[in-house]
Amino acid sequence: MSIELPDIERTLGEYEPFCWLPEDALTHLAQSIEVSYQQAGEAVLKLEEPIHHLYFIRSGEVEVFRRDGSLFNRLPAGHVFGQMGLLMHGKVRFAVNTRTDCLFYLIPEKMFMDFCDSYSEFGDFFEVNDHSILQQATQVATDDMTTVPITELITSEPLVVSPDMPVAECARRMSDNYIAAAVVQDESGRLMGIVTDSDLRARVIAERLSLETPVGEVMTMEPEVMDEHAYLHEVMLTMLRHNIHHVPIVDESRVLGVVSLPDVVSHESQNSLLLVRSILSADDLDALAQLSEQLPAVYDRLVSEHATSHMIGSAMSVIGASFMQQMAKLAEDQLGPPPVPYCLIALGSLARDEQLLVTDQDNALILDDRFEEDEHGAYFERFSKLLCDGLDRCGYPYCEGLIMASTPKWRMRREEWRAQFTEWIEKPDPQALLNASIFFDLVAVHGKSAWAKELQKFIADKAKGSKPFLAALARNALKRTPPLGFFKNFVLEEDGKQGRSLNIKRRGTAPLTDIIRVHALATGSISQNSFERLEDVSKTKLLPQGKHEELSDALELLYSMRARQQMLALRERKKPNNQIDPDALSLSEQRSLKEAFSVVAQAQRFLKFRYTANG
Repeated sequence: MSIELPDIERTLGEYEPFCWLPEDALTHLAQSIEVSYQQAGEAVLKLEEPIHHLYFIRSGEVEVFRRDGSLFNRLPAGHVFGQMGLLMHGKVRFAVNTRTDCLFYLIPEKMFMDFCDSYSEFGDFFEVNDHSILQQATQVATDDMTTVPITELITSEPLVVSPDMPVAECARRMSDNYIAAAVVQDESGRLMGIVTDSDLRARVIAERLSLETPVGEVMTMEPEVMDEHAYLHEVMLTMLRHNIHHVPIVDESRVLGVVSLPDVVSHESQNSLLLVRSILSADDLDALAQLSEQLPAVYDRLVSEHATSHMIGSAMSVIGASFMQQMAKLAEDQLGPPPVPYCLIALGSLARDEQLLVTDQDNALILDDRFEEDEHGAYFERFSKLLCDGLDRCGYPYCEGLIMASTPKWRMRREEWRAQFTEWIEKPDPQALLNASIFFDLVAVHGKSAWAKELQKFIADKAKGSKPFLAALARNALKRTPPLGFFKNFVLEEDGKQGRSLNIKRRGTAPLTDIIRVHALATGSISQNSFERLEDVSKTKLLPQGKHEELSDALELLYSMRARQQMLALRERKKPNNQIDPDALSLSEQRSLKEAFSVVAQAQRFLKFRYTANG
């Protein structure tokens, strides 16, 4: 046996979770192992029998069976089995037979238990239930943005002024306190607004107002605020989304402090913040196109610093929306003011705050009901062409399905949009809905933003009670299935450029977001982001207990893995895409990916029986 020790230690060290053990622990483990050989077709573990070892497959392949005798899985060399029995009363939970001749390393029960207690990564690998596999995989180490409460950035009490205070006195107090913002409150302590250095420059000095002008006349009313439980990344995204530099932090009764852009910059990476600021101040298309070249670097930093998929998607969506917004403004500068009001809306992943690096443009226009084609059509045709051509130049290619404002049928009056959604919902045609499902994720980017919110509410109210519509939408959500075979092996597709691989968007994130959208519409949710939709759904009794968390963890893992693969492609100077080669993943990554796909498959089965046209 001693002759085999180096080989045993070297072999175990190549596989998880043994590769995470300290060198001395791995050596001790190798010294304690028993070696067992069994021929093909023999029983290794029988249901309910006592179990005293963890089994590592050195060579060969085994079959794992459920309690009813049906085949559950096949495990090749490098995998382990028996942990369920060891962790649950010391009795075999799944029967195991050899499929080929096998060589096993048997790890004593006591050593297995001791190592689980002593080495956290080793113990975490052997969580009891399948859902914990996903939880473990999605609970990666993150940077400070996700874990730092925003209250940690508050270093002093806010400067509070009254609305009738002269601006000169307000400016003096701001200067004395070396701060760039003051909060405006009434006598009862109610927050009325905020006044900043920028407000004083633009609204007092530039307008040559009297220094006795009351603060209430120049303050920013109803400022964006965050509560005391917010985290740094949430405040950062609020600054990004609204292009602001100061955010009051409040509890239930008062303003605790004001967090500024310099506070965030000094604590965290400012890449995405600075990019959005630059985009919104760009004065021509050439400048925007040049700024778009920074996207890969921003994306790389977000992913490499272990931002969650929600953070990555939100940041990239805000950046994408900023390009759209500034393109709209440049188009207006070139064409003149619009003849009637409008709302530019984004659709799909950008609307859901789930945009990654590989994406096309999906947008449309909501026009005022006074719009007349003969009188106003030419303006919005030119406007839409400038918008979509500009976005294409900035790295957001034209939509292959032509779901863009440059397509005439996606420029409609408010009443026409309501009529269109009414038709989709009340007369659901599966093929029409297959092409239109992207419109059920929408958000305002520029113009009359209230119109988009009104449309979201209209859709939610109408869809909630329409069983035929939900059934048709559910059927479409079943068309793209996870790439898992009967034995939970990956089913790969031949791709001319990638070889045999799987498309993690088409077979993973897309069907899962489709499923979540159906549940959200069924419960009347007006949220657009998939994670937020799941939170809304969790407040109802629509899903079985625990399924909300499973879906959320599966979505996090699939999006995070997709984001990481795109980042790696960038670093290898390859064109990013959504293809993944499972053989390039570690065993634990393969294991987690399979479990995520299994969650999608289970969710599709639930969808099939939950939504029918009759009930």
